[in-house]
Amino acid sequence: MTPGSDSERKDATATTAAINERARQGMPADDSDFERATRGRLAAPSSDQIMGSLGVVWDLEAFDFIDDPALSEVPPSTVSPSLWRQAQLNNLAGLFRVSDRIFQVRGFDLSNISFIAASTGWIIIDPLTAAETAAAALALANETLGERPVIAVIYTHSHIDHYGGVHGVVDEADVRSGAVEIIAPEGFLEAAVSENVLAGTVMTRRGTYMYGALLPKDAKGLVDNGLGKTVPLFGTTGLLAPTTEIRATGEELTIDGVRMIFQVTPDTEAPAEMNFFFPDDKVLCMAENCTANMHNIYTLRGAKIRDSLGWSKQINESIELFGADTDILFASHHWPRFGREDAVAYLASQRDAYRYLHDQTLRLANHGLSMNEIAEELTLPASLGDEYFNRGYYGTVSHNAKAVYQRYLGWFDANPAHLNPHPPVEAATRYVEFMGGAEALLRQAAVSFEAGDYRWVAEVVNHLVFADPTNEPARLLQADALEQLGYQAESGPWRNFYLSGAQELRMNGTFLSGANPLGKDSVRAMTTEMLLDLMGVRLNGPAAADIELRLDLEVDAEEHWAVGVSRGAIHASSGRHHVAADVRIIASHDALAALVSGAATLDALLDAGSLSLDGDESALRSVLERLDSFTMGFEIVLP
Repeated sequence: MTPGSDSERKDATATTAAINERARQGMPADDSDFERATRGRLAAPSSDQIMGSLGVVWDLEAFDFIDDPALSEVPPSTVSPSLWRQAQLNNLAGLFRVSDRIFQVRGFDLSNISFIAASTGWIIIDPLTAAETAAAALALANETLGERPVIAVIYTHSHIDHYGGVHGVVDEADVRSGAVEIIAPEGFLEAAVSENVLAGTVMTRRGTYMYGALLPKDAKGLVDNGLGKTVPLFGTTGLLAPTTEIRATGEELTIDGVRMIFQVTPDTEAPAEMNFFFPDDKVLCMAENCTANMHNIYTLRGAKIRDSLGWSKQINESIELFGADTDILFASHHWPRFGREDAVAYLASQRDAYRYLHDQTLRLANHGLSMNEIAEELTLPASLGDEYFNRGYYGTVSHNAKAVYQRYLGWFDANPAHLNPHPPVEAATRYVEFMGGAEALLRQAAVSFEAGDYRWVAEVVNHLVFADPTNEPARLLQADALEQLGYQAESGPWRNFYLSGAQELRMNGTFLSGANPLGKDSVRAMTTEMLLDLMGVRLNGPAAADIELRLDLEVDAEEHWAVGVSRGAIHASSGRHHVAADVRIIASHDALAALVSGAATLDALLDAGSLSLDGDESALRSVLERLDSFTMGFEIVLP
């Protein structure tokens, strides 16, 4: 192949094929996960596709290429053999028996949904991302095991793939009436909403890269995400507020004859998360705190850095609380562990992996190594790294070490040359000039590509792409380099980022457009304070720098807020009235949410009577006119 010659997807180069073959030869000879992942299988999916109002929400058939018998031993050279193995395991979809009364549907979503057969109905753990996938899983359970009403839902934590499908398994009216209980850890609601709102548009856009949402599903595209196949597209997501919060480790609940003991684990894999133990069944649910891969201390879609030290300590507490009594362990992703020895060994190894990441990153930092130097040097010892469940299919040692460094020391490595660099386009223009111009840069980069130094090609050609995005040979060479890096990546998200970048470079940009609207349930769940915070993020500070507004706000005849806009920023105080307000607003919570989120205009809310105001209406409108709208179509691999 001639690098950068055309916009077609390429085969693996000889360099990439050799790297992947060496990786295959070095893989641990352990097939026990296939026994675990197939054990207790009761029913296959009743359909290869799950449909929604906008089309296919979930397509199992699209991943059939992974089950090709000819590729079971030697996978395609365009896929890391280790990631291919994980993809084969995540392809094992259907209904599975975990214990006498605990069942899971796996492979219908990025996450698992679990069913506990209580005395009179189902207790559901983590109702997936979308109502359509959750409903299909419940239908399979009812069809196979006998129909039961849903009497309770447990959210293990505050990520959308563990609550977003709740409308597919319960009716909101039943929750309001008390017929269905929804249980979650303390802080769930705030965490679930806040993590996906203030930075929601940029997270969603980056998420299209992380989960390979726009990639073709084949051996040159999306094969797996490590944690699961991918996220459902075009599904219906929602949120129903918990009716019961678990506030402390050791709390017990008995629901319809099923006893549970909870362990609250905040700031581990999620800001609000909990594990729980079924003492009568000797079964432990580890939520997403332990999964069959290394998880993210930092997630590439963007989120707050997680606490690897605290995470390790919480797993250790799980061992101390429940290890001696656990016969079966299951989680919200992947397959269970059967037997006390297997379960505890797994917990202990993951505990040590997260602790090792934390401690060794800081050890090297205290020796003076920078974030990037640590990421390049640090590896897990064989006693940890040879365990498949510690492999970097989702998180990686590289980007997790950077996360630990950032949590303690921030983005700056103390080298003053890195303190105030030029922004990308300005720096790129200077780099290209220093390298002798575009043609010289491309000649040298082509030599590096032929030598298999794709990391360097990606780094250096990126400067030319940002200096001149119209330079087609640069875009195509950059795409070819990113593609080979994707083919080599053991991490599903790394692969997806590389291949998504290559795809958009070849397309000369993204075809995504339009707003990223907040889900109706998420907006309704936001507190007034959170809505005002969202308004602050939307406020165009430079355009509003000279505006002064004093707003007296009453919400649902219960809350009173003194809100101000000054010098391009919002400030607000709860439980107060503005003595000299420019305008007073009385609104329902839903009306305020619609106004702040952009779902409805001020005129529409006034006409509907859900909002009234008194005072200087023009002052309020001057602020509302300066609220930005965010769209999904911003570029990532182009300036």
